[in-house]
Amino acid sequence: MAGITNFKLSPCPCLRPSTSSYLSSNQFILSVRPFPGSSYRRRYPRIFALTSNDIKVGINIELDGAPWRVIEFLHVKPGKGAAYVRTTLKNYVTGNTMDKTFRAGSKIEEADIFKETKQYTYKDGAQFVFMDLASFEEYRLNEADVGDKKKWLKEGMDCSLLFWKGKVIDFELPITVKLTVVEVDPGVRGDTAQGGSKPATLDTGAVVNVPLFIDRGEEIMVDTRTGQYMSRA
Repeated sequence: MAGITNFKLSPCPCLRPSTSSYLSSNQFILSVRPFPGSSYRRRYPRIFALTSNDIKVGINIELDGAPWRVIEFLHVKPGKGAAYVRTTLKNYVTGNTMDKTFRAGSKIEEADIFKETKQYTYKDGAQFVFMDLASFEEYRLNEADVGDKKKWLKEGMDCSLLFWKGKVIDFELPITVKLTVVEVDPGVRGDTAQGGSKPATLDTGAVVNVPLFIDRGEEIMVDTRTGQYMSRA
């Protein structure tokens, strides 16, 4: 039980003592709750009974001993023959994609992937370092693993790290981030009414199109999923 600092004793639900009897000290079970703010991970894999009918975008499945994410799917019911599900999968580990077809109703295994919030702290050479603020444990991702997401990463940003079999396989950015404009053509009075856009370089190196009235030094909100300007911060 090392590392568990907050727990309580609960009566075993399978035992129903009469009003004249009481549970002895060995008739209690240990109900463990993680200490608030601590880094807690499941020690035992989840068991799911899924079929191809449960496939949807974003679901994680385990195939040939590797974790995959469904990025596209289509249920097909031909006039003749059995129905099937056509999918496009992305491998979390290698980043490769492939097309895979499943028979309708066939069994699939969901990958036991879970998320934990960690803070991006700094870049060390070609590695991006994330930290658990409770335990101060560090997690490192190579530049190749981070990919294009690096243009939205800013020190002090909370991200979701994805774990599979005790290893970090990916991470998710916040949907919206606040970044500062460091280079852009100056705005002109009346640009708000005119509409239009212009490219702006942000403090992370990313370049986005912003309205004509945005000036250098302003903070803006950006959607990390599309890379589009949302509003002034």
